[in-house]
Amino acid sequence: MKRKYDIIGMTCSACSAHIDKAIRHIDGIQSVNVNLLSNFMVVEFDEDKVNDALIMKTVEEAGYKAMPEKTEVQQTTQNESIDEKKKSLILSFVFLIPLFYISMGHMMGAPLPDILLGHENMMVFALTQLFLTLPIMYINRGYFQRGFKSLWHKSPNMDTLIAIGSAAAAIYSIYAIFMMGYDLGHGNMNEAHQYMMQLYFESAGMILTLISLGKYLESRSKKKTSEAIEKLMNLMPSTATVLIDGQEVVVAIEDVQIGDIVIVKSGQSIPVDGVIIKGQTSIDESMITGESLPVDKSVDDKIIGATMNVEGYIQVKVTHTSGDTTLSKIIQLVEDASSSKAPIAKLADQISGIFVPIVMVISLLTFIGWITLGAQTFHFALTCAIAVLVISCPCALGLATPTAIMVGTGKGAQLGILIKSAENLELLSKADSIVLDKTGTITKGKPQVTDIYPQHISETELLKTAAAIENASQHPLAKAIVEYVQQMDLTFQTVDSFEMVQGQGLIGKLNGKTLLSGNKRMMEEHGIDLSDVYETSQKLASFGKTPLYYALDEQLIGMIVVSDVLKETSQQAIQSLRDMNLSVYMLTGDNALTAKALGDKLGIEVIAEVLPQDKEKHIRDLQAQGRTVIMVGDGINDAPALMRADVGIAMTSGTDIAIDSADLVLMKNDLQDVVHSIELSHAVIRNIKENLFWAFFYNVIGIPIAAGLFYPFFGWLLDPMFGAAAMSLSSVFVVSNALRLRFFKPKQTIRKKERKMMKKMNIEGMMCAHCQAHVEKALNGIDGVKATVDLKNNCANIELDHDVEETVLTKAVEDAGYKVVGFE
Repeated sequence: MKRKYDIIGMTCSACSAHIDKAIRHIDGIQSVNVNLLSNFMVVEFDEDKVNDALIMKTVEEAGYKAMPEKTEVQQTTQNESIDEKKKSLILSFVFLIPLFYISMGHMMGAPLPDILLGHENMMVFALTQLFLTLPIMYINRGYFQRGFKSLWHKSPNMDTLIAIGSAAAAIYSIYAIFMMGYDLGHGNMNEAHQYMMQLYFESAGMILTLISLGKYLESRSKKKTSEAIEKLMNLMPSTATVLIDGQEVVVAIEDVQIGDIVIVKSGQSIPVDGVIIKGQTSIDESMITGESLPVDKSVDDKIIGATMNVEGYIQVKVTHTSGDTTLSKIIQLVEDASSSKAPIAKLADQISGIFVPIVMVISLLTFIGWITLGAQTFHFALTCAIAVLVISCPCALGLATPTAIMVGTGKGAQLGILIKSAENLELLSKADSIVLDKTGTITKGKPQVTDIYPQHISETELLKTAAAIENASQHPLAKAIVEYVQQMDLTFQTVDSFEMVQGQGLIGKLNGKTLLSGNKRMMEEHGIDLSDVYETSQKLASFGKTPLYYALDEQLIGMIVVSDVLKETSQQAIQSLRDMNLSVYMLTGDNALTAKALGDKLGIEVIAEVLPQDKEKHIRDLQAQGRTVIMVGDGINDAPALMRADVGIAMTSGTDIAIDSADLVLMKNDLQDVVHSIELSHAVIRNIKENLFWAFFYNVIGIPIAAGLFYPFFGWLLDPMFGAAAMSLSSVFVVSNALRLRFFKPKQTIRKKERKMMKKMNIEGMMCAHCQAHVEKALNGIDGVKATVDLKNNCANIELDHDVEETVLTKAVEDAGYKVVGFE
């Protein structure tokens, strides 16, 4: 079982590391993930051994508080926390400003009231600072409560460092007041003056206030990291209009049930996932898929909840309730990814667990060292020890990874790229090979009839005969032929009997005669002579097309050529992948010749004639060579390969099984988004490395300066006040750096309006310039087509503004009286 808990009291990565360690010691815990950024913990456990009460008790014993997550409560608590921090900060500054002015103003030449000047007023001067410091310490008492409580539980954290540092400054200052009083009472004015110069009240107050300022700025910045999730949550409408007994009734979105009929009018947001049963419209899906252009939808089309009905009235049959919609699944995926940890984060976690105790030891050794040397005063030694405590910042280490992951996965969701975990992001950035399934991934997955070659019968008769047997099959190639015949308005019979031969084709009976439909292997096994069309079929196969042969009563009656066309963005996307130095492979069950033709066109390696159950084996073979492999697919038979790959990427046009097996899900079914996801992974991992570098660099440089190691050589010494400011700003810097990912834009983007597609059509029958003119006129009469005919080479070079089916181009030329023999 997996549960999520809100955690109260965490302030730095030492806290999260301690909670993680405590929970892992419970018998029956399978996995733990503590998120410092969002203050929650995800625990997977055995229900027979572990329950909520045990988990919450363990967290409480560690010095914190846990409770089962309630999203709305968490959001409200987060907003209240920011408001409280703002109020406390303002009050702290109200007391800090006069405290700082009184303690430091005279050093800068600022005038002070006479009552605070002179030896005779030393006690007034000191007590005024004390009574200005006490409210600041009370306002920020949480640092002392949490810090000393963590120390008591032997799990010191950032609050412990702040509490000890500011308390040491305040306690020593109070000690100085007592000594001042003693010396004044005994007439030792010089000694009393020395103690007056050793008051640390402004340091104690400044440390607490500057840390609070940093925490406030950090909270505001952290809130921005979850904006992507909040925007997604706000997309879902709160009500829906349901058709009940012919009446339109507005109900709460939670009350909508599967099977209800929902009314959506123009300009309204679609409340839940469903299928259109009446009407047609255009849907703006940009908030879900990232696709900017509206998509036309009509009866039987699926629609996604939270998308916008741009125009048109539709009735929708509900297929998913509000808690199970595509949007809710996206939100869950983004939250899960945000709470996960990349392998690169383990180093920071390991260091955070021991960081605070080490800092406390360094602070103590600094104090003892300077006292032992005797070259400096007690005042100097205490200054260095306090500075070490307050400059050390485990916060930056703890925030380095989760901030970048949360912003990055949120940005991915906005682009229609759903990332299931941080580990997948890191692996994606390290990948050196990518395997692409052909059908539905590189190609549209919807074959089309491109060429027809009748033998001994007319073209119409061939089509009608082919449709008679193909109509009995559910194969995509069969459907393509039947759809083409239906578009030609031809009527056809149905076969009397039907048999499918695995790997070959179909056998049926038509009017008592044996009808064969299939590949070369089927025809050869039944003794059908293919010599009349063999050369043409080989040429077509070299263009990546699939010839289907038809024989009736043991005689070849023709060949129909079918091709699955490339998606518009596939060629450019594959080039972009190659530009990223990835080895690109195409995995397909097609015959080697057809697959090689497509592979040569795309410039990629081909693994052809692969049986569905063998796809996973080819992924394993690549991994055995030491490669980190990405697999992209969309079918049921891709699921094992997606799971075997280091990173599996599924298209949402695919099956639920493929999507569940994948590590990334692409909402737009566009290969270009694979490129975008890899670019995003590089940006996120680079950002994490930057954050970790600056967090480590800050501590490596800051602690030695604070300890005074450079003082004997360069005179460098760090005041605790500046240490506190630097500590706060380091956390703010890390979060701000991660927020830059919100402005990530893919570099490799195809602008559809500017893209031109090129085709070469091979034509037979042109004899003179008049023929050339006739063909050009026929082609250029098609919308979006610009054609130039090359009479010498018997071909037409065609430029397309948008995708035009090859059957349309073929029909235009053949209606003009010429024969099309293929496309390149």
